[in-house]
Amino acid sequence: MTFGFSVELDRHKKKWMTGQSRLFKKMASNQNPISAIDMLTSALRSNIIPNQEYLLQGSVIDSSAEVLHNRLRGLCDAAETGPETFHDHEMCFSLKASSPGGTPQQQQSFLLRVRRALDHPEYPWQLRYLGQPELGEKNQPTVLRSCIDIACTPNVVEFLSELGCRIEFEYVLKGYLFRKGRMKVTMSKIFRMGQAKSPDSLEAMTGSYLVELSLLAPSGQDAVADEIKVFAEQLRPLVHLEKIDYRRLQSYS
Repeated sequence: MTFGFSVELDRHKKKWMTGQSRLFKKMASNQNPISAIDMLTSALRSNIIPNQEYLLQGSVIDSSAEVLHNRLRGLCDAAETGPETFHDHEMCFSLKASSPGGTPQQQQSFLLRVRRALDHPEYPWQLRYLGQPELGEKNQPTVLRSCIDIACTPNVVEFLSELGCRIEFEYVLKGYLFRKGRMKVTMSKIFRMGQAKSPDSLEAMTGSYLVELSLLAPSGQDAVADEIKVFAEQLRPLVHLEKIDYRRLQSYS
């Protein structure tokens, strides 16, 4: 399975390189200089940009978190040095996307997330777009959603406010980040911010850790979902990672 995926990735790379070669020849001829948008469009058409996230989620109670932590440390890369840690502040913004002739009730919210590293204030802020989760067929191993990450400056919050975005909620995450090849596993403890909206005044929202197993890949590489499912099975019974139907969760709220 891994060999077949590598061959497929090489094919996409060659296709993209062929497109880039044509673009560079056009630039060399000084006819209609190529812009950054042209380069990005070419990469998107060649399916070389990882803009699809394959995802499984679960949770583990605090008392069992250390056992899962040790299991992941043994299975994942860099077992000697241990996982990365993170302490992030995340804000979710919404922008109403109205269609011509639509009523306010028919307007859909366009969600954007802004994250900053509290433990590394020198790091760039992150702007993330997440599309609607797709459960697909019953035998599809993972949730699939569009995902685009952009590094940005701290004034991104002011920029989004000027666009008309409204902050819906915010929280702080503390946890661990494990890597297994291209796969990423996070164990996150989620905290509610106090009335002062200060990252220093935190209150744990639950008595458990959110566990997420994900992989970013270009469009059309659905074979990686099976790779994620196989790894998730190795974490049972410590944690059960599965597809979460967000529509059902919304109907319960």
